[in-house]
Amino acid sequence: MRVPVLAPELVLCAVEQPLASAWLAVADGRPGVRVHPGSVLDIEAQAVVSPANSQGWMRGGIDAVYARAFPHVEQHVRSAVLAYHGGELPVGEAQIVATGEEEPAWLISAPTMRRPGEHLPSETVHPYLAARAVLRLWQEGRLEDGRPIRTVVRTIAMPGLGTGVGGVAPETCAHQVAAAWDEVFSSLGVG
Repeated sequence: MRVPVLAPELVLCAVEQPLASAWLAVADGRPGVRVHPGSVLDIEAQAVVSPANSQGWMRGGIDAVYARAFPHVEQHVRSAVLAYHGGELPVGEAQIVATGEEEPAWLISAPTMRRPGEHLPSETVHPYLAARAVLRLWQEGRLEDGRPIRTVVRTIAMPGLGTGVGGVAPETCAHQVAAAWDEVFSSLGVG
């Protein structure tokens, strides 16, 4: 039986103008990528991205917003980090957990830093690694019940990766996310 592949849509979200401008610069010419100048929680999406830390603590930045919006999601993330990754989800890997809500039903945790509050060096590639992990999980991963993620999640809302607490420049983040998109979706003939 063939598994239907939904046309993916990545919505790059920014509440601040510098990131929105950086997103717009890289979204142009990439089918399946669009920009929303506002919160990830304003988007009709099946999943949102959490650029958390490797331990899964969700106490600052957008992660704190998620923890308030989805009261049990931090425990779900931390439990999955412990159960499947020995207590530390490395930068460059991602996991998906239920939010407990109808929409978005899923949160994809993709760390941009090892420890909470870590400031990233200017030459970091962590936004690229996190974005690539999200996109690979989206296309190749499976939910706990065995369903391919790509058949359940059509739209993912993504905030800046490392642009808050991590201190990554919006342009750096945008270019690295675009590079990850191109790498993952070029083999599929998308983007």
